[in-house]
Amino acid sequence: MSQASVAPKHVRADLQRIASWIEPESRVLDLGCGDGTLLAYLQNNKNVTGAGVELSDELVIASVRRGVQVIQQNLEEGLALFDDQQFDTVVLSQTLQSMRHTEHILREMARVARYGIVSFPNFGYWPHGWSILSGRMPVTGEMPYQWFDTPNIHLCTLKDFEDLALALGLRITHLATFNGNKEVKLLPSWRSTLAVYRFETPN
Repeated sequence: MSQASVAPKHVRADLQRIASWIEPESRVLDLGCGDGTLLAYLQNNKNVTGAGVELSDELVIASVRRGVQVIQQNLEEGLALFDDQQFDTVVLSQTLQSMRHTEHILREMARVARYGIVSFPNFGYWPHGWSILSGRMPVTGEMPYQWFDTPNIHLCTLKDFEDLALALGLRITHLATFNGNKEVKLLPSWRSTLAVYRFETPN
């Protein structure tokens, strides 16, 4: 890896892995792009043509300051403003679990791009089970909210997501799992707190 392509320290490990799955000079749509960190990195290091979608006023401003083109919109309203296969890759990072219409957003991702990348907290992480057995909803680094104020409404395990992808006709091509900034290779279904999937959409 050349010095120019080394990710700065503020780019999380999961975002670095997502970036590694995206081809140079491709077209990328980042849904829930946050402060634009991923798209800015891709623009600077892979010369992608990118656009982001974000609802928060503060994060939209932060994205623009990073030189990212961003559209302010609620993802629950869908992706109707984008054409079929307008992008090569569409990313939904750590947002899937907060979507009310999970199947709909995945179908829309499949419509607007050939490849999709999603990441979400792994509810199968083993301490979650202990927490539930002790009578409490789990509170961890990837899911830091109490049960009454959490935005996470659709929690799932790795197997849950894989079953849904299969039902929707999405072919999974890559999987990476993390616990904090460390990638997990051994027993990822139990030991990882975050899962990142890349899938290919139906023709």
